Amino acid sequence: MGTEQVLTSQSEQPIEVESVSLKEAATALRQTRVFAETDAAQVLPGVERLERVKVRARSPLLRAGEICDHYWVILEGEIRLERPEPDGTSTLVGCVKAGEGLGEFPLLTGRHRTPLQVVAENDSTLIRFTEQEFWTLLACCPTVRKVVLDDMAVRLQSHQVEALHREKLVALGTLAAGLMHELHNPGGAAKRAAAQIRDNLLRLQQLSLRPGKRQKTPEQLECMRELLELTLKNCGEPVMSTLEQADAEEALAEWLSDSGVENAFTLAPSLVSAGLNQEALACARQAFPDGSFSDALNWLDALVSSVSLVCTVEESVGRISDLVMAVKKFAYDDRSGGKQVDVHESLQSTLTILGHKMRVKSVTVEKRFDAAPAKIVLRGGALSQVWTNLIDNAIDASPTGGKIEVATSNEPGILMVSIEDHGTGIPSDVLPRIFEPFYTTKPEGSGTGLGLEIVHRIVTQNFGGTIEVKSAPGSTRFEIRLPVEKAAAPDQTA
Repeated sequence: MGTEQVLTSQSEQPIEVESVSLKEAATALRQTRVFAETDAAQVLPGVERLERVKVRARSPLLRAGEICDHYWVILEGEIRLERPEPDGTSTLVGCVKAGEGLGEFPLLTGRHRTPLQVVAENDSTLIRFTEQEFWTLLACCPTVRKVVLDDMAVRLQSHQVEALHREKLVALGTLAAGLMHELHNPGGAAKRAAAQIRDNLLRLQQLSLRPGKRQKTPEQLECMRELLELTLKNCGEPVMSTLEQADAEEALAEWLSDSGVENAFTLAPSLVSAGLNQEALACARQAFPDGSFSDALNWLDALVSSVSLVCTVEESVGRISDLVMAVKKFAYDDRSGGKQVDVHESLQSTLTILGHKMRVKSVTVEKRFDAAPAKIVLRGGALSQVWTNLIDNAIDASPTGGKIEVATSNEPGILMVSIEDHGTGIPSDVLPRIFEPFYTTKPEGSGTGLGLEIVHRIVTQNFGGTIEVKSAPGSTRFEIRLPVEKAAAPDQTA
């Protein structure tokens, strides 16, 4: 144990450690599950005394980060295992009740520094064994060994479940952060566009209320109709280089200014973006007298600008809709076992959700979706979790400005998906162990070592497929092969 406080009076100190005879301790231990069929006095040769530990309620027996080099058997009370969280709170991992043992996990795994805080739920009494005494018990007493190994199996499974849950929460947090950023951008664009449309409507109203000297001639109406048809066909802007667009805006602004148009240099950019130039506006210059020509172009600009802003709103809402659909496909992937799924759609949904992270590193994606058909039947789901882990790892491994390649193809009875990055590669001594549970080369706290193990388990167990990795400096390529089953009935198709 780490820091230890020895009692002179139980009312003053939280922990009391006292030496008791082996015979006295053995009598108390016979009432526990661990020693129910064993006399401790007979299986610990050379040991005359053991340590009895009394802990007051809510006192720590071990603090997170301390060395755990003892095995305890609880005679009275209850012990809580708590995981400290970064925000200062703690999460309950498990409870150990009277009659049960505690401490075999760090001793058997060799991970003596505990990440947990071990706290007495109420006043508790325990018998403490040294590491040497623990190994003697395992070697000399089959009944104790069976109980200890059974406890170890249960706690290992519980540890794996908790680690998997935390891994999912970390992945969910990463995706949620990226998703919120993705939604913020089009949402903000739509809000700004809506505000500008309101201003344009006010401009249109003010222009329409200006007193006119005479009604519009047929030539004026025909010219404005042609200009409106030219600018309102679609939401696309003319394809021009930055220099070409600047030159066109400057030329049009000077022409408008020479023609006496109000706000000439403000109108020019939006009119050029709408595909208008001096030639297109020549009819208006000829049809409208000097004073009304300026009003006509300002009215046209307000209308064209409003249409452009409506296009922005449409594009932004479409982007939000695409993100929502991507998340929906990602979320329902786990629940669609027994149904058909399009692997290309599944890959694209994951790429959409991880798009923000790729843009932060300026990582591009090259997609080669050559598989046809690209549908498989889900069995147990979680396909999106495979792509998320692999693509997320590829982004982390890629240098700034790098490229990720995602490709699909067909083999006889097989759909193959490959995901490749061009980072430093996986060292040869690490490569054979990457699918082992809890194995990670990331700094402590940055990963659980379960991501690739989860991928391997989903691919091989849920889908009956295979996964291979080929790595060298400058290229790491994961190849997933999934068996293609007979297509589901039309009403089952996802």
